[in-house]
Formats: sequence, C-alpha cells, structure tokens
Amino acid sequence: MRARLVVFPIKQRNWCFIRSIDRQASKSSSSSSTTNTNTTTSLKDLWKKISSNDKPITQNAEVVVDFFANKMNRAWTGLENAPQGSVKNKIHSVGLFLLSRVKPSEIFLKSISKDITNVEVTYPTSLDPRLVRRRLRHIAMRGTVIHRKYFYGSVTLLPFTSALAVLPLPNVPFFWMLFRTYSHWRALKGSERLLRLVSNCPQDWKSVTTKKKNEEGATHSDIHLKDHKSPGRPWVSFTAL
Repeated sequence: MRARLVVFPIKQRNWCFIRSIDRQASKSSSSSSTTNTNTTTSLKDLWKKISSNDKPITQNAEVVVDFFANKMNRAWTGLENAPQGSVKNKIHSVGLFLLSRVKPSEIFLKSISKDITNVEVTYPTSLDPRLVRRRLRHIAMRGTVIHRKYFYGSVTLLPFTSALAVLPLPNVPFFWMLFRTYSHWRALKGSERLLRLVSNCPQDWKSVTTKKKNEEGATHSDIHLKDHKSPGRPWVSFTAL
C-alpha cells in the first residue's frame, strides 16, 4: 500500500509530519477490520485462531493486539453513546482529556501501518529533500527508542492497575494503561516501518517487500522512482510543492 506523507517546518526545529488520509484505503481497512471483528469475537475464537496456525510469534502477537484493540474500540463507542450526565459519559470526558495529551508524533507514527510498502513525501520547495529525509529518519529512530521504553513500562504497570478491579468503580487506570500499551506498540511498529522506508538499507527492505509479495501474491512493478538522487529505493519518492 502507498501512503502520502506531508512534511513542513513550523518554527525553527519544530516540524509537522502528517499522513494524508486515503479514502479508498480507509474503506478497505474498515471492511477488513469488520471482517476480523466478525470472525474473532471471543477469547475462545482468538485461542482457536492462534493455535490453529503455524505463523511466527510476531504475527500471532499482532492478532492478539488487533483483538483487544477491537474490544477497546467497541467499549469506547459505548462510552461515547452514553447519556449525558451518566457515569459512562463522565468517563468518556476524562478519556478525551487524556487523549488530548498524547503527542502528535505518536499519532503520526501510529498511522504508518504494516501494510505500507512505499511512501510519497510532499514538502515545500524551499527545503532540501536530503534534509527532509534526515528529519523523517530522525523521528523514526527517536520513536523506536521512546516507544519501546514506554511500551515495556506500560506492560509492567498493567498487573498493578488490574488489581484495582476489586473497587466498586470502573477500572479507568487499567483500561487507560491497556490503551497506552497498545498505542506505544503501534507507534513502535510504525517507527520501525518508517525507518526502513527512509533509510539507506536497500537489501533489508528488499527482503521485506519480497516477503510481503509472496504472502499476498501481489507485485510492486507499478512503483515508480521519483527521487533520482536515491537509486535502488523505489519505495520512497519526494514531491516538492
């Protein structure tokens, strides 16, 4: 899948990184998500799905993460639709406040999904494409370090927050920590994906795209190289505006 990234400076060393929304990809992703939700709706179904295949541990971990992510999305939808003034509605307000404190860089890195095999980077004409590549590489490398650390920290805190379930109140700290674990995991995987896309590692990324091609039965012959200064990397192109 192809993704378009928009990059531009805001003030001094502060830059903005955005992934533009592809409506077609969003629809296909939504339909795929719906299919997965229908086929894996309980822990029993999840166990059958994991135990019945011989996939690597990392892929089974992705299945588990997606399962709990769907559970959290449905629970969040229930809180959002709760009547005004109810306890669920107040919990939803608290959740919105907490979500507003999530850093934009984390949201950007989470948008780099595992399905992305090439990117088109759009940037102002006043910028050097090599500088743009360095900044993308920097945010990706920084993300791998930060989100790996916070992911392990969130996993460590999960057992302690789950102990609060004995209280006669909704266990908001546990669900928040569960969401943060999921969020840091996705941001970590997005950082690793972006780093491979924009780094000078043609052999490494070639093995990834070949593996994906074999899994999906698709070819990437329609990918065109736009960045003539970067031979051997047809998965990244730069477009100046």
